[in-house]
Amino acid sequence: MARRRSLPLSTRVTLFFGAMVMLGGIALTVATFFFARNSLLDQRVITAQQAAIGHAQEIESVLDGDSEDIKTTVQDLEIESEGYGALLPSPSFPGRDRAIFSRQGPSLGDLPASLLETVVAGQSGQQIFADADGETFVGVGINVRSWDIGYIEAVPLETTERTLRILATALIVGSILATMLALFFGYTTSRRLLRPLSNVADAAGEIASGTLGARLDEETDPDLNRLAGSFNEMADAVEERISREQRFASDVSHELRSPITALTAAIEVLDARRDELDERTRQALDVVVGQIRRFNDMVIDLLELSRIDANATDINREPVDIVELCDRVSQRYGYGDLPIEVHRRAERRAMIDRLRFERILGNLLDNATAHGDGPTRIAIEPSPVRRCVQIAVEDTGPGVAAGERTRIFERFARGSAARNRIGTGLGLALVAEHALALGGEAWVEDRAGGGARFVVRLPTEEE
Repeated sequence: MARRRSLPLSTRVTLFFGAMVMLGGIALTVATFFFARNSLLDQRVITAQQAAIGHAQEIESVLDGDSEDIKTTVQDLEIESEGYGALLPSPSFPGRDRAIFSRQGPSLGDLPASLLETVVAGQSGQQIFADADGETFVGVGINVRSWDIGYIEAVPLETTERTLRILATALIVGSILATMLALFFGYTTSRRLLRPLSNVADAAGEIASGTLGARLDEETDPDLNRLAGSFNEMADAVEERISREQRFASDVSHELRSPITALTAAIEVLDARRDELDERTRQALDVVVGQIRRFNDMVIDLLELSRIDANATDINREPVDIVELCDRVSQRYGYGDLPIEVHRRAERRAMIDRLRFERILGNLLDNATAHGDGPTRIAIEPSPVRRCVQIAVEDTGPGVAAGERTRIFERFARGSAARNRIGTGLGLALVAEHALALGGEAWVEDRAGGGARFVVRLPTEEE
């Protein structure tokens, strides 16, 4: 079952900060808006009530006059713009069956029926309502009990609603800005908190790539400084162990050179006089000769690997013709008739180290002979990577299983098809090491028609 990929820790911390502030901002915005709305509406209703009571008292003072005085008084009331007052019809004033409004336009149909019923019933009240045009008003109804007459005053809420819209906009913008600030704060905080882990990852990556001297700087924070100290101690122990193993391999290889050389010389003397030996002795001699030569090759390869591990070998790049160099190496290794095919778009010249390239190609040719029934061709091809060229050695052997294509480039590793064949197990490891030292890489893939293709990609220019 495939493991689901999760977001990076820094992203999750940033989103957490942003989400918390956003939720808090939304809650604060809603609470603040409704609190401000209720406060403004309550204040507006109280102001409208006070104004309506004062205007009702003015009307009451002229109710004992004629109808023209009452109408003039109602129309002269100082009511704010867009607002209006209405003196309701009353049986107490025979002959006045129509309401008197402070301005033209409104009618009883614009007033809420429930408020009209409350005032007619001899009570006072207030109500927020919308007229036919959708405008919102605060309606205050006053019953003048001394004359049993009702007065309703409607005051627009446009100013209050505008204030609430501005407040809501400000709160929303503030929440957005706070969320953005929280995201920025979360990002910077996560980067600061995760910086030591990033430093550990970078240092570990450098050590894994071969820079064994990579260490962490001291931290001002005691806890982080403890982490840095522990990592550096671990890195020191790893470097010391690897260096000790490298020295051991190098020392062993050097110590084996002298007896191997003596054994080789002695066995060559015996091999030169093999005609004087009987059949069983010659068979035993052949086994000894083959094993000593294999042992000698292994020691040479181990010495070369130890020099690579110790960075004791220089890289001497020079411009070479890859085709000519491949032909020369093929002839030197006894493959003079091996075809070399050059793709029309492949680079022929490159800045590479001749000796390392000869070791790479020579080991690939030997590997094809030992495990692939012999090389069939060398292909020089263009690379999908810019300013690089690929050299492939093909064979018609059993190929390499997909699960072994990385492991066979490890030291002393063998594929399942090569376990019963003679070899040191170091040839392909040297190919990979030299290719890496030159800034390239090596891999194996299937050959069309069967067999394997061992491919090396090398840069054509000096980095």
